[in-house]
Amino acid sequence: DGEGRLSSCGSAAEGQEEEEDESSEEEFPGLLGHGEGVLQLKTPTRLPSLLGGERAIGVAASGLFSLALSADGAVWSWGCGGPGELGHGDKEDQWQPKKIEAFAGQRVVAVSAGCFHSLAITADGDVWSWGWGDSGRLGHR
Repeated sequence: DGEGRLSSCGSAAEGQEEEEDESSEEEFPGLLGHGEGVLQLKTPTRLPSLLGGERAIGVAASGLFSLALSADGAVWSWGCGGPGELGHGDKEDQWQPKKIEAFAGQRVVAVSAGCFHSLAITADGDVWSWGWGDSGRLGHR
């Protein structure tokens, strides 16, 4: 919104047809950013996390996780931890936005969310990448 607060809506569960006319749902923890157990919101709803009191100035989303850039240049992530695309040094799912500590002392100016990887650009022009590096998608040798 105009005050830099984040909202989300949608479904963090995907229905799947199984044999014998049974259906099941695959859940994507934290995808909506509203905390544990919130798997569907039919209208845009403000996230409970305030990004450390800073305004959100940018957002990037993939099918499994989201990133937010706050006015102080910090990066926050939430959703499925998978192969490390959340940037917290582990594969844990995050139900609400969590600050990426690797950027302490850096000012990030842009973020991007790929399928299983993330990118950030700092104010001094450095490009950071993390997550699943298959097929060279992280740009590391």
